[in-house]
Amino acid sequence: MKEYQSLSHTRWDCKYHVVFIPKRRKKRIFGALRRQLGEMFHELASHKESKIVEGHLMGDHVHMCLSIPPKYAVSNVVGYIKGKSAIQIARKYGARQRNFTGEHFWARGYFVSTVGLDEHMVRAYIRNQEEEDERYDQMKLAME
Repeated sequence: MKEYQSLSHTRWDCKYHVVFIPKRRKKRIFGALRRQLGEMFHELASHKESKIVEGHLMGDHVHMCLSIPPKYAVSNVVGYIKGKSAIQIARKYGARQRNFTGEHFWARGYFVSTVGLDEHMVRAYIRNQEEEDERYDQMKLAME
């Protein structure tokens, strides 16, 4: 049986597969930053009453399955997470790493897709994304 969330007059189950990248798709998400981003994203999502159901940080992009209440627009929640995390990254790493300017860590835009009955497939895809990318890179190397 599917579990639904509740608001005062609404029962809902709204999940979205979201992908976004750092500026110029540079591989910037590693080490201490990678460890801190997960926590940061969960905290920022909770500010908008949202929840990260599944997530994976790659060197050059972020995958997450977000559960967002219907009273919030997806663009507002994703924009909030990207904007506030960029500010926190700039405050913490800006003085030491000059590979991004100001608070512009993330590229404009994002990919979003609704998650319906295939939620388990989307969550597995997000979980296994790193292995898939490595396999693809190996295939490309073999062809060259």
